[in-house]
Amino acid sequence: MPEFSISRAANPLRGTLCVPADKSITHRALMLAPLLHGETRIENFLDSETTRATLNCMRAMGADIQEIDATALHVKGRGLYSLREPHETLWCRGSGTTIRLLAGLCAGQHFLSVLDGTPALKRRPMGRIVEPLKQMGATILARDNDRFPPLVFRGGNLRGIEYALPIASAQVKSAILLAGLFADSPTTIHEPSPSRDHTERLLRALGVPVENLSPTTVCVHPRQFKIQNSKFKIPADFSSAAFFIVAALLVKNSQARLENVGLNPGRIGLLDALTRMGAEFHIENQREENGEPLGDMVVSSVDLRATDVGGSDVPRMIDEFPIFAIAATQAQGETRVRDAQELRVKESDRIATLSSELRKMGAQIEEQEDGFVIAGPTKLRGARVNAHNDHRLAMSLAVAGLIAEGETIIEGWECVADSFPNFGGLLRAAKS
Repeated sequence: MPEFSISRAANPLRGTLCVPADKSITHRALMLAPLLHGETRIENFLDSETTRATLNCMRAMGADIQEIDATALHVKGRGLYSLREPHETLWCRGSGTTIRLLAGLCAGQHFLSVLDGTPALKRRPMGRIVEPLKQMGATILARDNDRFPPLVFRGGNLRGIEYALPIASAQVKSAILLAGLFADSPTTIHEPSPSRDHTERLLRALGVPVENLSPTTVCVHPRQFKIQNSKFKIPADFSSAAFFIVAALLVKNSQARLENVGLNPGRIGLLDALTRMGAEFHIENQREENGEPLGDMVVSSVDLRATDVGGSDVPRMIDEFPIFAIAATQAQGETRVRDAQELRVKESDRIATLSSELRKMGAQIEEQEDGFVIAGPTKLRGARVNAHNDHRLAMSLAVAGLIAEGETIIEGWECVADSFPNFGGLLRAAKS
């Protein structure tokens, strides 16, 4: 099993860092560009295990996507109804984004499709996707009372619905929005709190009528895309930048600059939480491209204090809790996370795995049903830890290794290829 070792940073983190492209936007661009009429150039796409799964699934349904080089794609779109029945199972690997968003596309197709993936993906719940798509008229079969993959679709003839999500979720919302493109009338979605809105922004950029009726209500109108030819560049992934943001906060005398980082308001809950803890962030060169805000971030080391996170904070930082936990171990006081039950059904049970692995490094962390409590500051010690096949946990433990006494060895390091294939090299270079 591949391992990664890291030791305490001997020097401050300095200089400019370029992190990979946004994974969430890459998934969506790969799904939507083939549905346009005309040609699309996608620049700075993320080539990772999970986005490669989406790319292969779209190609299996007839999408014409050509790789120009390592970061650019050329897509020949043939229109909203151009996809065709795949000859094989659509293999989503371990990607929850792939299977959930593709479920929305497959629900609108007049053909049979089967979505499946790794054993880990088979354990991820799909009931919140299946229920609204069935209400729209899709025929869907799944394991264990329609709760777990594989998912079998016979789609088409969808009707628009009004649906209230029980839990705010960008993936569930996006699946319904994508299905709504193929419905006979508008589809309206209500959320208990705002979640990230990459799908809505990209649809608007491509000319699809999407209305925000309130901060938690969105409506999509079924219609052909207005844009015929397009070109867009994907910003750097905030979730990938988060590891270096926290690293720069924790390693004394550090100052790092992260360029072209996506600053979607639905994604930067971590910045709000860290600001409450005493961090300061300077954003330069702010702008908007293809509906997405982005800019250059400058972050410096600081002494942190504890905070509470819950409620509407949670969906805006759902992917950043592993690295947030590392910051909390160094904060003065007791940091509490609540209302984050969703963490238990990510790539791993992130509440349980975070708790068990950080304890090995000396952290004072108490597992709760819907979150955790961390007392700090704590001097971490190097240890042999396990990534549990969870890329965000693996990278968070590596950042913990930067401030721990001794060597930290992370087992199962190969999972970082899901989102940040060159993370290890970049982290070592930053700490040298």
